[in-house]
Amino acid sequence: MADVLTPTTHHSLDALLKPKSVAIIGASDDPNRIGGRPVQSTLAGGFKGQIYPVNPKRSTVQGLTAYPSITDVPEPVDCAIVAVPAPLVASTVADCAARGTKTTIVFSSGFAELGEDGAAMQDRIAATAKDAGMRLIGPNCIGAFSVSAGWFGTFSSVQASLRLAPGKTAIISQSGAYGAHMFYMAQRRGVATDMWVTTGNEADIDVAEVIAYYAKHPDVSTIMAYTEGAKDKDRICEALDLARAARKPVIMIKVGDTDVGAAAAATHTASLAGDDAIYDALFEQYGVYRAQSCQEMVDVAYACQTGIFPKGRKMAIQTVSGGVGIQMADETVKNGLDVPAMPEDLQKKLLGLIPYAGVRNPIDITGQVLNQPEVIGQGIDLSIRESGCDAFATYLASAPQSPGLKDFVLKTFKDLRDKHPDTPMALSMIATPEIIETYEALNIGCYEDPVMAIRAVAALAKFHETFERGRPQPAPALPKTAAPVPDNDVSEAGAKAILSSAGIPVTRDILVASAEEAVTAWHKIGGPVVLKIASPDILHKTEIGGVLVGLNTEAAISEGFDDILTRARAAHPDANIEGILVCEMVSGGVETVLGVTRDPVLGPAVMFGLGGIFVEVMKDVTFRLAPFGIDEAHRMIDGIKGRAMLDGVRGAPPADLDALAEALSRLSVFAAANSDRLESIDINPFVVLPKGAVALDAVIVPRSPEPQTAKTAG
Repeated sequence: MADVLTPTTHHSLDALLKPKSVAIIGASDDPNRIGGRPVQSTLAGGFKGQIYPVNPKRSTVQGLTAYPSITDVPEPVDCAIVAVPAPLVASTVADCAARGTKTTIVFSSGFAELGEDGAAMQDRIAATAKDAGMRLIGPNCIGAFSVSAGWFGTFSSVQASLRLAPGKTAIISQSGAYGAHMFYMAQRRGVATDMWVTTGNEADIDVAEVIAYYAKHPDVSTIMAYTEGAKDKDRICEALDLARAARKPVIMIKVGDTDVGAAAAATHTASLAGDDAIYDALFEQYGVYRAQSCQEMVDVAYACQTGIFPKGRKMAIQTVSGGVGIQMADETVKNGLDVPAMPEDLQKKLLGLIPYAGVRNPIDITGQVLNQPEVIGQGIDLSIRESGCDAFATYLASAPQSPGLKDFVLKTFKDLRDKHPDTPMALSMIATPEIIETYEALNIGCYEDPVMAIRAVAALAKFHETFERGRPQPAPALPKTAAPVPDNDVSEAGAKAILSSAGIPVTRDILVASAEEAVTAWHKIGGPVVLKIASPDILHKTEIGGVLVGLNTEAAISEGFDDILTRARAAHPDANIEGILVCEMVSGGVETVLGVTRDPVLGPAVMFGLGGIFVEVMKDVTFRLAPFGIDEAHRMIDGIKGRAMLDGVRGAPPADLDALAEALSRLSVFAAANSDRLESIDINPFVVLPKGAVALDAVIVPRSPEPQTAKTAG
């Protein structure tokens, strides 16, 4: 990881977010216009640096001296806003570059979002900025700001919603309007933010670079991000890796589906890779929390403000409502945490305090707490000291604002926080903002919705696991003998030979050209065999009767050879038939599916799932971006819903998970090494045995500029 930024460390984005001088080109005397609002907001924000309005038609703007052009401004500025019509942007950006401007924010729209001509204009302004060493935000963005700097380089009216002092949560959004919405929601939720950037069309600076900047900045502890898609795999992976290494939570909303490309083969892997499965893989690998709504995003960011992360997955729940307690327990399990029964000794102590309570977990102190409010604190204190749980969630309905209880309940939680300053606590309650602030001052998160309280705590626990795990193990080296993905289609025999050269175990197979050779191959294998047609043009082998299983006599093998060849020639008279593949029979084990698909931006991703109904109907699969090491492969295996099948069921022995993880990791290395040549891979089935694992069938689809014919393993 790069050195962490100190306040004196230079970074090109410092000029964007902490400028000492700014210019607004297209500045307006009307504070409600796009060119007027940054001037008005920055003046109101108490900016300590120089503000230079640029407007050739005015001598002053909002009481400040105005200049005809950026070239007339008396000094080079750290950051210039361009708020002029699209046809004037190119010359204006060129003037900024010539004047030595460090960073330019282009509000103007009418570029790549409008088509090829606009994209060409955008490329020209990006090239101008790059040649001058000037950084550029936008075009088609609504700017950037820093509350602590008093700099509001935006035409959004975010300043009107500012109610919190600057905090350590930072916002980055590709969408300007959504970025403003994130800020509004954060302020309402009590998430103290400071730095805020929108990137628009991302002609230069993109979401990934801003995440990396935040990851290295000492004044940022939590990152909220919105994106419509990455443009560069290495940049986004590096940025998320920096955030993980710095132990900074990243909470992200990603909209839109992954386009796996028109040329993608209709393999199991490619067909299951849609619906953002590849981005889910990216986020899972780097410990990003993927929020499904802005409300969820700000709730999780709010929880992160406490800086207290559960060190394990055990949750203790105390509630005044049995029904809500059950709902909270259900949500806890759904989010991957545990709701263990309280130890027997602790249950007895709790019953001594509250004879009418349910004390297993959740601890239901019931509405009778109105008559005995002291049991709230006593029950939580006992649970913290003796339950062995890692986090504690409490539902109190409206008790904290009840006239007869509010002072007592507040003192109770003050005492609890004094006794347990580092214990993760979440409180679900209904109360006024003023009352909620008193609990927040105790570093206790407050949630109206008990379900969201649980989700927030679960998010904190997952962040802690990510940070403690640290960087994953490196991927293994690709064997020097590994064959590359060819330019042309290959049969199963060719695919297996290539995968075997990369260290992925495959069945013992022998390619034969006659019935006599098939019989000889059967003798060499020494047991029941499978016969398969071998042709790069016939990958749907079972559909034409091109597979025969369990053959174990000379007559069956000889006849089977002739039958398969006859069927293949009848079904595909023009096919290139290499011969018949004689394969060993594999019995027992657990059938799984391994695969690779290629995302246009994020590159090859490896898929894993159980075979049969699990992949066909339930789509119980996980993905990871290639390449990855053995530890990430194990996490990938643990991520499927049917994971228990690999532990052995109904007396079956457990599967060899180490062999499976090694195969997944090696497949990822092979895919990464062939990312420019590969469209997809299917290894189906891949049987995991009690000792070892083996591929029974495989399809490799090379990448081609021409649309691929749909092919699936048969």
